[in-house]
Amino acid sequence: MNRPLFEPIQLGRIKLQNRLVMAPMTRSRAIGNLANDMMVKYYADRASAGLIISEGISPSPNGLGYARIPGLFNQEQAASWKKVTDAVHAKGGHIFAQLMHTGRASHPDNLPPGAKIVAPSAIALSGKIWTDTKQEQPYTTPNEMTIEEVKSTIQEYIKSAELAIQAGFDGVELHGANGYLIEQFLNPKSNKRTDMYGGSDENRMRFVLEIANGTVEKIGGDRLGIRVSPYGVFNDTGAFEGIENFYSTLAQKFSDLGMVYIHVVDHSAMGAPPVNPEIKKLIQQSFKGLYITSGGYDEKRAEQDLLDKKGDLVAIGRPFISNPDLVAKLKEGKPLTPYDHTTFYTPGEKGYNDYK
Repeated sequence: MNRPLFEPIQLGRIKLQNRLVMAPMTRSRAIGNLANDMMVKYYADRASAGLIISEGISPSPNGLGYARIPGLFNQEQAASWKKVTDAVHAKGGHIFAQLMHTGRASHPDNLPPGAKIVAPSAIALSGKIWTDTKQEQPYTTPNEMTIEEVKSTIQEYIKSAELAIQAGFDGVELHGANGYLIEQFLNPKSNKRTDMYGGSDENRMRFVLEIANGTVEKIGGDRLGIRVSPYGVFNDTGAFEGIENFYSTLAQKFSDLGMVYIHVVDHSAMGAPPVNPEIKKLIQQSFKGLYITSGGYDEKRAEQDLLDKKGDLVAIGRPFISNPDLVAKLKEGKPLTPYDHTTFYTPGEKGYNDYK
């Protein structure tokens, strides 16, 4: 029986033991924005995944918009992550750092002293956000970034990627999905700028392409991937006119930079609009590196999509939370432990390291 999910594959300079990717998932356990011993165990226990993509890690104090998310913009943070990467490597695993700047998806009570909420345009998100100090609070209007702030933020991403490699990560994924800062620049619903970073498709792509280009120069394209979510609606995003051509062109530009993978999010399994199969095909045709597909997969559909060449790797999220040994369970056909969604973002061990 052909089971491509469990076949090895080369990803840049590393060889993955299987094609199962543990998707990036915010877990809000990083007290003081540092990786800790709880997190060391959490990631090490899941090292049988072909590739682990870490939870979103902020490249900037300004990007720490959610409660208890980790950072990677100073040496103390890098040292805390080194314990995680060492533990994953000791078990034969591989791990990329996902760099996630929350941008306008933030609240002042979640930020460290001196940080501020920034975005391409001064447009507040609808809805509310959790803070540990005041619980649910409405989103506040972000500060529209000056050109100087845009440029300095680009450099923060590049520096953070360098720190990630110093911390032992095998590579970096730029979070260009789910309505965080990079997608806030890409999407005309959140980017109303009239300068070189807004307006035309080319201008809206400039922010991420400058980050990607600078990062490739520092760590190599074979250690850089990106996550995108065309048709995603999280954080007030959504489809826009010309979206198919936009993402096809963007994928081509990432490919020209020699980036190692593109990771396409499809949240239709969680109630979002389905991603047009045509745009997935266009992205795949435009990008010469590996294609990671994601979105509510079970083993049967994962195997079929790999056989049908709809992707090179399959990212699975929530089942990894409650099944540290997910790879073995899928391989052996064992039943999966259900997850408890009420503990996804709570502090402490419960719902984190107490699954067997």
